[in-house]
Amino acid sequence: MKIAQLFFAVFALSLITFSCQTSSDEGQNENANTEQTENEADTGEETAPATVFNANLATEADLNKIGLSSQMVAQILEERPFLTMNDFDAIVSPEENRDELYAKIFVPFNLNTTAEADFKMIPGVGDRMAHEFEEYRPYTSIQQFRREIGKYVDEAEVARYENYVFVPVELNSASEADIKALPGVGDRMAHEFEEYRPYTSMEQFRKEIGKYVDDKELARLERLVYIKE
Repeated sequence: MKIAQLFFAVFALSLITFSCQTSSDEGQNENANTEQTENEADTGEETAPATVFNANLATEADLNKIGLSSQMVAQILEERPFLTMNDFDAIVSPEENRDELYAKIFVPFNLNTTAEADFKMIPGVGDRMAHEFEEYRPYTSIQQFRREIGKYVDEAEVARYENYVFVPVELNSASEADIKALPGVGDRMAHEFEEYRPYTSMEQFRKEIGKYVDDKELARLERLVYIKE
């Protein structure tokens, strides 16, 4: 009788131990699965920032990609360069959702000359931030913009704003980095800008840079630069 009771006790203890071990393993597996799922979710949330096309530089394929009507695409290609965002805004239909559209396509604002109210055309920029954009004028470089506006928003938001603004550069003194920060100015054109220094007039700029681009592009580039008197 005692042997039977002892056997039963050992058997019961084995069952309890096995049950506890199984529960522990299942709990660890569940935690691991949960952690993996959360990591996968985090990874899924890391999406690339949306592209904001420059209305003066976007290709026809780019314009079609963002869902513009064929009529709007044709009008953009025909009427550009838009020397200001206000010019582009004037061709947008009143029925168009401007916040949605301008999250996809824009003509960058000159930070030193744009009216404070116009900055509010930038998606997500309200009264307070439009005031801050205007507050720190004159901007001498895009780095200054990053530094000053970075007091109010994080780096990602500053980078988003840079799709919508530019700081005009002084042709005879701007660094190569500041020249290449201009919309649509890459290594080659930055080199040409520097090649003909010193500039004595905007007419000289038009003559020299006009060797490389057509009249429309020259008109766009001219808007991005100035000569200190």
